[in-house]
Order: sequence, then structure tokens, then C-alpha cells
Amino acid sequence: MSYEFDFYDKTNLKSYNLDKSMRYQLDMLDRLDVFTRKHCENVANLTCRICEYLHCNKGFTEYCTICAYLHDIGKLFIPPEILQKPGKLTEEEYEVMKTHTTIGYDICMKDLKLRPYAAGPLYHHEALNKSGYPQGLGKKDIPYEGQIIRVADEYDAIVSKRQYKSHIGISDTLKILIENTKANEEIKKSDALSVLSEDAKLGKNNPIIVKALFKVVIDDIEYEIYCTQDYVKNLQEELKRLEQVSKYKEKMENSKKEKDKNYYLEGIKMLLRNNETLENYLSFYEQYKKAYDTRKAMIDNLYHEIKIIKKLKV
Repeated sequence: MSYEFDFYDKTNLKSYNLDKSMRYQLDMLDRLDVFTRKHCENVANLTCRICEYLHCNKGFTEYCTICAYLHDIGKLFIPPEILQKPGKLTEEEYEVMKTHTTIGYDICMKDLKLRPYAAGPLYHHEALNKSGYPQGLGKKDIPYEGQIIRVADEYDAIVSKRQYKSHIGISDTLKILIENTKANEEIKKSDALSVLSEDAKLGKNNPIIVKALFKVVIDDIEYEIYCTQDYVKNLQEELKRLEQVSKYKEKMENSKKEKDKNYYLEGIKMLLRNNETLENYLSFYEQYKKAYDTRKAMIDNLYHEIKIIKKLKV
């Protein structure tokens, strides 16, 4: 028996049934490498659910979700040795990587079916404090969809890099996003008297959108708790079954009549499953018990994680 939680399980995606014309946009993802495709799907998932917490209407939510699916489409033309480099990029390589925004924009603009969603590739790395790229735009010039996708993109990039198997410790990721909502104090002080002072008061991310992301993450943690509790319940049943085997075995061994021994032996046979035998069932019991204790501790840690997140200030 094994258990693995998927952060982006489809049962957790409250998206909309996209019509056939929209599936053309999603089919573009088939040309991306597996990692980038998965990232695009994750960012779209997050974007859709953030939009719901921002109370965006259905039309904008669908539009924003498609923009998110396509946000990294420009990486089709980034050299694999740069795109898939395991270590830190050099300055020259980073400049090449940054071009995926304008390349993605051009791809969309040249295709009538993709043109409506060109904002996704172009604006998802712009920052409210004008420190982003490719144009270094400020808050008033960055479309709302770009601001939303930026937060979803940043969150998933950190989660993927850290290779979380569970949401335990995820609050550390959220703290990074909080830091990116704050203004750089040095820039803020040096720029205080300039015409750019309003932008200097901003961070990279929109705090309202980050707050909405927090709600999405809490939903995910509660979903993980639900899944884990269901798994724990199954483990409890397995433990009780094997505990019953132990009771029957003890009674069988203490029985003086052959009839009674056979009675308990038949009961044991009915309780044992798959490769379990009277000789090895205790090893199965220990495996179930270890899994049970681990998942129970995980549930406690996940509840603790929710408490931490709820106390975070954006």
C-alpha cells in the first residue's frame, strides 16, 4: 500500500469546461518539454483558483487561465542547454532566458487564435516596482492578468525547485512571496523625492493577489489533510484486521480441542489477504503501523502549517 499526494490533482481544480476552440491553445503545450508543460498547467491551475478568490467574473477567469497556460510558450525557442541547465545561469544565459516573454508574445500575435492571450507571455515577469522585464513597467501599466500570473508563476517555480512532497514547510515559500510584496528599503529611501516615488513604495507582487494565493494554498492543505485522513482510515482498518488475527491466533494456540483450533484457523484464513501468512503477518502489521504513525504526524504538521499561514501578514 502506497500513498502520494499531488499538489495539483485535477479534483482540486475548480476550472471551467473549455470549449473546442479553446483546446487549440492548450494543444500548443504539447510542443513544450515535460517540465515546462507541467509548470504551465500548474500555473494555470493556480491562476484559475486565485481568480475565483479575487471574485473575477467567469469570462475573465477563463481568459486569465488560458493566458497562464500559454505564459511560457516562448520557451519553445530557448536553447535546451539554457532552459534545462541545472545550475545558476550566467548573465548572458539569463538575458537569453528573459527573451521567452517577447518570443511568446510574438508567437501569440502571429496566430489569430492565440492573439487574445498574448498578455500572458508578455507581462508575467513584470513587477509593480518596475524591476521586472521585458519592459520594466510599473503597476498602472501591468494588466491585472499579468499581475495574477506572476504570483502563480513565482509560487509554482519555488515549489517545484524545492520538490515538496507535502505542504509541510510551504509557509517558508509564502514568506518569500510576502517579501516580494514589500518595497526595497534602499530604493525607497533614495527614490523618496523623485517622480518614481510611488513605484518605490511598491514591491514586486500585488499583495491582494498574494492574499488570494494564501487562500488557495490553505484549500490545498485542507484537501491534503482530507486525502491523508482517508488513507489513515484505511490503515486503521488494516491494523484492526491484523490485530484480530493476533487474537484468533492466541485463542487457537490456547485451545485444547482440535475443533476449536480449526475454528480459529478458518477465521484467520478469512482475515489474511494477498501474500499474508501466519508466519509473516506481523511484518505487514509493522509496515501498516509505521505508515499510520507517519501519516498521523503529517496531519498534525499540516494543521500546524495552516495556523502559521493564517498568522502571516501581507
